Amino acid sequence: MVRVVIAEDSLLLREGLSRLLVEAGVDVVAGVEDGDRLLAEVDRHRPDVAVVDIRMPPTHTDEGLRAALELRRRYPETGVLVLSQYVRVSYAAELLDAGTDGVGYLLKDRVSDVAEFVAAIRRVGSGGSAFDPDVVRHLLGRRRDERDDVLTERERAVLALMAEGRTNQAIAQRLYIAERTVEKHCTAIFAKLGLAASPHDHRRVLAVLRHLNGG
Repeated sequence: MVRVVIAEDSLLLREGLSRLLVEAGVDVVAGVEDGDRLLAEVDRHRPDVAVVDIRMPPTHTDEGLRAALELRRRYPETGVLVLSQYVRVSYAAELLDAGTDGVGYLLKDRVSDVAEFVAAIRRVGSGGSAFDPDVVRHLLGRRRDERDDVLTERERAVLALMAEGRTNQAIAQRLYIAERTVEKHCTAIFAKLGLAASPHDHRRVLAVLRHLNGG
């Protein structure tokens, strides 16, 4: 069972998230309202994942992100999944710069799809990635006129799904193509982007995200 700490300053949202996750079989070990308590509870429970709202007290700007970055520095074994109301590509870039294992960035709207939300938590908890499709589209659009214009439309579609943290099998199902075809597209993508192959899909995905973001 995945063990989770939730950091969300709204009591209603925090309790709602907790109930959704518990009903889905996730062990919510603590719920807190600010960054200091988040770090304290992670130190106490050492959860698999911390689910963190980017905007928290006192200024409700990026305190959650700052706490998430500090958490990744202190407890690299704990995955971090940040939630945001809006797409901020710079936040995604900061998360990636802090490390490439066990990280995610989702819009709060995605939480309504409980199965997908839980799947994202499990991916992050196992060292994978979970990036919101809208974040991925912004990253791809930001660099399309620069480095990834060498990719075909199909390769861009595969790349976007990879960046969300999808496996080759999941990509094949989403695009209605054979898994072997996805593997060929992946090989072509990494060759065109000059990225070395890796047996760890999530690390390759994050390398692509960093590449597209100019890292």
